[in-house]
Amino acid sequence: MRDHPTIYFIRHGETDWNRDRRYQGQRDIPLNETGRAQARRNGDVLRTLLPDPSRTRFVASPLGRTRETMEIVRRELGLAEADYDIDPRLIELSYGAWEGTLQDDVATQDPDGTAARRVDPFRWRPSGGESYADLFARVKGWAGAQTGDCVVVSHGGVSRCLRADVLGLDPGLIPSLESPQNRVLVLENGTMRWV
Repeated sequence: MRDHPTIYFIRHGETDWNRDRRYQGQRDIPLNETGRAQARRNGDVLRTLLPDPSRTRFVASPLGRTRETMEIVRRELGLAEADYDIDPRLIELSYGAWEGTLQDDVATQDPDGTAARRVDPFRWRPSGGESYADLFARVKGWAGAQTGDCVVVSHGGVSRCLRADVLGLDPGLIPSLESPQNRVLVLENGTMRWV
């Protein structure tokens, strides 16, 4: 573990592809109504966590689902919706050829890739995509550059990698970490909690 500013991390709200268990990756899939409600809920929770939201930096992945989530969160906080930063390092893991495929169908459509992923889920890379090792390096670079507390709206893979970096977890655990869409993750003083 290392010293780090407090990060309030929100995974984007649910999309239809999340609901259907379809690999989404870097495809720009919009929120559904459940996702918008999750974003409102997380904005309401942030109101209780941030002493002065106007003095906190807000940053999001460039994808539409994270930006819409961020704008809903900021609206719940009474802040200007569009007044936040975008950082491409916070974009989701690319699943390459798997994007658009139902999780239940991928073993049939790519049995070799599925077998390789089982052997080493951290380093396995789908055709045309990224491994969690690739994503971890990208997120670690972003995290190491942070100097002040911030609210982040990003993706499940980014959340997993960020926790491994900030909390000093074994990177091999990254693919198995949970990443709910209806909770705020607070990373503070070498600890984490879901709110």
